[in-house]
Amino acid sequence: MTAPVRFPRFFVTSPSPCPYLPGKSERKVFTELKGPHADELNDALGRIGFRRSQTVAYRPSCIDCTACVSVRVPADEFRPSASQKRTVKRNGDLIATVCRPWSTIEQYELLQRYLGDRHPGGGMTSMDEIDFADMVEHTPVDSWIVEYREPGLGDTPGKLVGACLTDRQGDGLSMIYSFYDTDHEGREGLGNYIILDHISRAGSMGLPYVYLGYWVDGAARMQYKIRYRPMERLTRSGWSRIADGEQDALIAKAATLRRTAQPIDGSTKDGAHGVQELYRVQG
Repeated sequence: MTAPVRFPRFFVTSPSPCPYLPGKSERKVFTELKGPHADELNDALGRIGFRRSQTVAYRPSCIDCTACVSVRVPADEFRPSASQKRTVKRNGDLIATVCRPWSTIEQYELLQRYLGDRHPGGGMTSMDEIDFADMVEHTPVDSWIVEYREPGLGDTPGKLVGACLTDRQGDGLSMIYSFYDTDHEGREGLGNYIILDHISRAGSMGLPYVYLGYWVDGAARMQYKIRYRPMERLTRSGWSRIADGEQDALIAKAATLRRTAQPIDGSTKDGAHGVQELYRVQG
């Protein structure tokens, strides 16, 4: 007789200042990923908008705001724009290597440079090497780090210019957290290139989707996600394709927002949430 699968327990955090939209507060619902069925649970929760952070799956559950929207790219249907094609060509010499989820000093130093430039004052800037190792290595599911390096000399590996912590789910790749060299001459668009590589990688693996996490309308640092076509978003009725005309308008709005937005103190990006604050409410 097969033992019944235990339904997970869910918890809710206390409201705290939103890292994306000034004047708003955020709240999360979360559960722990553990045991022999962690991959299956992570897959199921990922399809309804949850994200993973170490051994926790979470999603927004804000009282007065629904700005965070889960988005994904259908890999086989993706058609790059002219700009995205240039990004691929510019960085096409990079060597991508799928590595086990094991942190390195080289990765950590690249992350620190990335955070100092793109997310100064954010909560992750205080991470030490042990915190980073926890972020990468504490995973109960099928995960890896994809490293992006410049060509090396002989047996010597080239310079590490990008990396992405990635989960393989049953229906796609979930990009948990990416970081890269933001000040590399001739390597413009590295963040976009990492996404484009994951879309290509998912297609070659026969996986239908790449999950990009949350797109936040009105948050300048989250607008890069809306530029990938076609795109699906999670609604109350399930996943729905964003119409071409609407996406055109959203892309134009995003361009304006990037030009006029002011940085928010403590700003972050999706996937940067630690688990300590989540565990505190379990008491």
